[in-house]
Amino acid sequence: MLLFLLSNSILKVQAQDTTKLNNYVRADTINQRMNMDAIFNRPFLAIGKSPIAIGGYIETNVEYAKTDGVSDGFNFQMRRLTLFFSSTITKKIKFLSELEFEDGTREINIESALMDMEFHPMFNLRGGIVLNPIGAYNQNHDGPRWDFIDRPISMTEIVPSTLSNVGFGFHGKYFLHNWSIGYETYLTNGFDDKLILNESNRTSFHEAKENANKFEKSSSGLPMFTGKIALRNRNIGEIGISYLTGVYNTWKKDGLIIENKRSASLFAVDFNTSIFNNKISINGEVVKAFVELPENYVQTYGSRQFGGYCDIIATVLQRKILGWNNAKINVGIRFDYADFNQNKFKLSNEKIFDDTWVFTPSIAFRPYGTTVIRLNYKYQLIRDIVGNEPSKLGAIQFGLSTYF
Repeated sequence: MLLFLLSNSILKVQAQDTTKLNNYVRADTINQRMNMDAIFNRPFLAIGKSPIAIGGYIETNVEYAKTDGVSDGFNFQMRRLTLFFSSTITKKIKFLSELEFEDGTREINIESALMDMEFHPMFNLRGGIVLNPIGAYNQNHDGPRWDFIDRPISMTEIVPSTLSNVGFGFHGKYFLHNWSIGYETYLTNGFDDKLILNESNRTSFHEAKENANKFEKSSSGLPMFTGKIALRNRNIGEIGISYLTGVYNTWKKDGLIIENKRSASLFAVDFNTSIFNNKISINGEVVKAFVELPENYVQTYGSRQFGGYCDIIATVLQRKILGWNNAKINVGIRFDYADFNQNKFKLSNEKIFDDTWVFTPSIAFRPYGTTVIRLNYKYQLIRDIVGNEPSKLGAIQFGLSTYF
């Protein structure tokens, strides 16, 4: 009897939630609200009168890759299993958490665990583990939103998505006719010395975010600042400008100054738009990094980095397919670039390379707005610091991703 009542309650909730999910379907991938809303703009399911709503997504794929003609064969991968938990505690007070399992259980991360208190639509207090709003991809990274299996290399190696830290800040939005303007600003813990003390032998923001103590201790003892402002027009699209900066090195120990403070900064511009009645979507982001290095560091470490990506997605068919109403077939292309060292050699004044180009065409089938089956071909060129003939990687990837 208990099981019957519980299952009946769940079915009623699922029926009530259908309208919400259908609304989400019409707003899938790029055509959603502002990027800052991405963490709440997900399908959640509430069970009966439970105060907690739950959801999540999975990403799984198979890949066959060759590097300079050499292959290790097929690899089946369980990229991510992510669980969401949210609750409206009372009027104008919300809670949200995101727990992610990467590569099976090799990595288990709390990507966000935050509380929001609304004093005014333009002034909301947020605290906990927050996603630093640098660019758009870092907050809008869920697998089912994208027709591409891999995340852009510029958004994993320069902006080290997913980047989250403990801190506090404010956010808000203002609406006027077809226009929306939003802002976010936070003080959080920041990067650590792994930015330049790592096995990669290059300046690496990806390594710096892997600080196991970042949720309880600041490496520098000083807060990192992240701020963003974004403007959206319902008929045109959205553009955002963001900036992150902070001291990354341990410059003081036991009250004694042991070295100079050194800062690291990221400046990003993101944009998205759609044309031809949302049949073609364009989404992209560029980022510039600035890092203060010790004077004695070798030149494999760059004080400046630059990268970006652009996705162009076209819907070529949208109708009832195999019993799924309003199913879509998309074709697309991604251009992705990352330059890890924009410096010049001191003796010869010649350019340092150390860059990567990636081109990825895609075909994606969306039987439902929150589910995607995707086929990608990834072609990647990697150059060393002196610009020798690039290493070539080609990979065929097939995968599934869905919210649940």
